[in-house]
Order: sequence, then C-alpha cells, then structure tokens
Amino acid sequence: MLILPRKRPHSIARIVLLLLIVCLLLGGGYLLLLVSAPAIAPLAIKSIDTKTLPTPKVGDNRIIIPKIGVNIPYGTDGLNSLNHGAWWRYPERGNPIDGGNFIIAAHRFTLEGTVAGTIEKSPFYNLGKLVLNDQILIDYNGKRYTYYVDKIFDVKPTQTEIEAPSKDAKLTLYTCSLGGSSDGRLVLIAKQVMAAN
Repeated sequence: MLILPRKRPHSIARIVLLLLIVCLLLGGGYLLLLVSAPAIAPLAIKSIDTKTLPTPKVGDNRIIIPKIGVNIPYGTDGLNSLNHGAWWRYPERGNPIDGGNFIIAAHRFTLEGTVAGTIEKSPFYNLGKLVLNDQILIDYNGKRYTYYVDKIFDVKPTQTEIEAPSKDAKLTLYTCSLGGSSDGRLVLIAKQVMAAN
C-alpha cells in the first residue's frame, strides 16, 4: 500500500502568503503605472502636426495645443464638459470673435481605472511644459483661431481674478497644480494672432 505524505498546514499558509505577495506586487505595479501614465504619455503621444488637422466644424469647439498633443473639446456645461475635455468658463466674458477674457479650464490629473482613461481625463497634465510663444489653436463656430502663450504663472486657489472680465482680448487657460486644487493653479495667458485681411 502506497502512503502519501500529508500536506503540512504551514505549507498551505506559505502558498497563500506567496499569492498575496504576488497580488500586492502586481496591484502596486499597476497603480504606479496609472499614477505615472500622464507623465509617460508624451512618449506615446506625439506633438500634433497642425497641417494634418481637419477643417473646423460648426458645433465642434476644440482646444488644440500642438506641442503637448492636446486636442479636446470644450463646452459650457460645467463638470460634464470638464470630464469630457475642457470647460469654457463664463462664456459671456470672452470668445475669439468678441475678445474679452476667454477662459478654459481642464483637469491636470484624474486617476481612472485604466492607463488610457487616466491619460484621457488628465488633458492639461503637461501644460507646465509650455513656454512663451508656444502655439494654442482654438476651433470656435467652424473657424480656427491661433494664439501664442504670452504669460505663465501660478496662483493660489483663492485668486479668482484670473477669471475677471477683461477689456483686453486674451485666452486664459488654467488647471490645478500637481499638488492638487487646494495647492494652487497653473495659469497661461495667450494672445490671439490677428489674421491678415
């Protein structure tokens, strides 16, 4: 008669512990990948060649930042716009045709369940890589308008004057700092290039 050795209870505990360690390592690695996704996105997302952009369409208002590969819609319906691109804040204060303070805000970083989702929900993550004179394109009511970055600065969350009405025509882009909304905001002011008649 063949006698099989008994499994020792501590060997099962070792297997369970090993499985737990592997799961924690894999989960931690995936979480690290999600958190770093917007930072490594420029390796996969290339700058936009403006010559290949489609002609703007009426009803498809977009902000395009070629240097950092941003091409997203903007809208006026608050958090819905913010969660699907960018939020055009206070439309009555400005637009590319009438001038004034044309204000657009977007998320800097939002953690989602997938790498692609995190990148998509963090469109302004690399906004801090822009420098003076970098180009920003705005599609508005079927026409494309060109802006160039004129000022870059940080403000505290309480400094809402960046959204104040303005007699000067300007585009104001802002997003949270990498420390979060309670830490402050990164602000870019851009001036429109007037088309030759």
